[in-house]
Amino acid sequence: MKPYILVIGSSNTDMVAKAARLPAPGETVLGSAFMMAPGGKGANQAVAAARLGADVTFIAKVGNDIFGKQAVDLFKQEGIDTSHMATDPVNPSGIALITVDANGENCIVVASGANASLVPGDLHNAEERIKNASLILMQLEIPLETVEFVAGLAAIQHIPVILNPAPARALPDELLREIFILTPNQKEAEMLTGIPILDRSGAEAAAKVLAARGVKIVIITMSKAGALLLDNQHFEWVPAPEVTAIDSTAAGDVFCGALTVALSEGKCIKEAVVFACAAAALSVTRMGAQTSAPSRSEVDKFCLPVAD
Repeated sequence: MKPYILVIGSSNTDMVAKAARLPAPGETVLGSAFMMAPGGKGANQAVAAARLGADVTFIAKVGNDIFGKQAVDLFKQEGIDTSHMATDPVNPSGIALITVDANGENCIVVASGANASLVPGDLHNAEERIKNASLILMQLEIPLETVEFVAGLAAIQHIPVILNPAPARALPDELLREIFILTPNQKEAEMLTGIPILDRSGAEAAAKVLAARGVKIVIITMSKAGALLLDNQHFEWVPAPEVTAIDSTAAGDVFCGALTVALSEGKCIKEAVVFACAAAALSVTRMGAQTSAPSRSEVDKFCLPVAD
């Protein structure tokens, strides 16, 4: 069998409003554009990985509604295996309300819906699929008990697990010891460690704390600055390519999907982070979540060295 990446996580429909700036609490700001598009951290990462050439299986839970049906159809169009996706007969599909400002920064509110009911029992029929994956990628928009169940099963089978701890929440050390790579962004790393990250030294201090708790490799993404990698007590700083950002929605998801693809192809961890930074940089030059994920040819071309 061809090696495949297993992504387990959320599927949402994103409702995006573009405005000059993000509103303050209690303030109404007039927007300039609106779009509705497929999203959800798990779905974004699955689509990103598929577009970059990976064989992807995606496990999620959607509602028995038009949003859920549209999402599954779109995954199939991307060539993603959806045979183990579940349908919630009670709860609606998840949605995300997103505001994007003129600089491409965003704020997001997620109503989880069916994502919150993806429990370990929904995965029993997929245990063989889990056990045969080359890499497993997860996030925290599904119940923590489900993440722990999959990580435990993967640990027994010696399958590397990449966890994107978003949205950030307290995580037990028992889970962190089963994680091969943890990919928090700057704010998530601060919330996980309590260490303010204002510069590289703060990121290094936070990464050391996470490694001490059992994570094998820590990658802290620092938006347009790049990413900090801590592997085997060795730090590497990977700068992000310079681009003009119009929407940072799902940039972290594209990063995680690209990182997983690169590792599945045998790239070393630093090469994988460089590839992931390039894919994420391309994504912020476009509006939307899954709509912003680049193709493999686009990333390969973007990564080509400039001739003298």
